[in-house]
Amino acid sequence: MFTTPAARFPRGIIALHWLTLLLLVAVYATMELRGMFPRGSASREAIKTAHYFLGLSVFALTWLRLVLRLAGRTPPITPRPPAWQSALSAIVALALYGLLLAMPVIGYLLLNAEGHAPAIAGLQLPLLIAENHALAERLEGWHEGIAVAGYWLVGLHALAAIYHHHVRHDDTLLRMSLRR
Repeated sequence: MFTTPAARFPRGIIALHWLTLLLLVAVYATMELRGMFPRGSASREAIKTAHYFLGLSVFALTWLRLVLRLAGRTPPITPRPPAWQSALSAIVALALYGLLLAMPVIGYLLLNAEGHAPAIAGLQLPLLIAENHALAERLEGWHEGIAVAGYWLVGLHALAAIYHHHVRHDDTLLRMSLRR
């Protein structure tokens, strides 16, 4: 089944969707790889810096995506899904956007609460809050909890796309496909 251009998301939205996924995979990979290196080592610090940069990139791209998404059109799914599926889709999309925005903010505040103002590409970022170790512990728990939720939300999102494509035989997956 091929879709017409009117039945697809605009190319910019599609590109940002898949770029966000790649960046998110890199964010999670750096989080997992960090533990392979001793604390204080140059390699561990480089991985952490990459994690910060990637997280901020996801944050910026998500805002751009939201602006484009709200300014543009959302192509209809053909055939139209039941109302409960549309409602669930909206909830998961909102949760994903919330995760993509909240995770970098909480991570940045966590660094600040630990007394760190990261430098990205030679640019020293500002401290937004004062050092506070009790707050840092709380923020770390939130950051890690949201990260775990991210695995589940992205997995649910991917499974839903596969379900729509292979079980419902609608064009949900094709609307966001890189193929024309």
